[in-house]
Amino acid sequence: MSHKVSPSLLSADFSHLADEIEMLNRSEADWIHLDIMDGVFVPNISFGFPVLRHVAALAAKPLDVHLMIVEPQKFIPEVKALGAMQMTVHYEACVHLHRVIGAIKEAGMKAGVTLNPATPVSLLSDVIGEVDLVLLMGVNPGFGGQKFIEHTLVKVRELRELVERSGSCALVEVDGGVNLETGRRLVAEGADVLVAGNAVFSAQNPLEAIHQLKNL
Repeated sequence: MSHKVSPSLLSADFSHLADEIEMLNRSEADWIHLDIMDGVFVPNISFGFPVLRHVAALAAKPLDVHLMIVEPQKFIPEVKALGAMQMTVHYEACVHLHRVIGAIKEAGMKAGVTLNPATPVSLLSDVIGEVDLVLLMGVNPGFGGQKFIEHTLVKVRELRELVERSGSCALVEVDGGVNLETGRRLVAEGADVLVAGNAVFSAQNPLEAIHQLKNL
């Protein structure tokens, strides 16, 4: 199976948002990654549901929604209303993770779990069979354009082993510091999905950047 590319709208030019989404619609991108930040779980605020409703109306690709917020379970109805394909929550933000995963699936979406850089992969062993996706942060979440944390490569390898050992169907996604160089190494270690922000939207030719990421 070839890997997927999910450009992160966090790095888009918000003064020309419709144009940026139209470009993604024409691109080889598989999904559109939406980072929702609350200024509490992470030290930044991105965009909320009023903006995302406009994004969803324009987007022709599946929405890959990543909630970097406290109590993400409260927003399952809003994410579902966007028509999102999947909703990903942070392990660190969910006291009752198994319940949250179940509630996302009951709403008709695929369920993902995100791990911060300091959170070990082994903590997912009890839920790996329940999730559709695990998102590993390659940077500390909250800001785009950060330097890739090299240990992420080890975690991808560990997660790939856990998925295969458990018989899980979960995809391995990586967000943060992804470019052509790190992306190639991540795919080699077993990553299924690459989230790229600056590597796409800061490129002279974003369509070509997505093409190159797809063909690593």
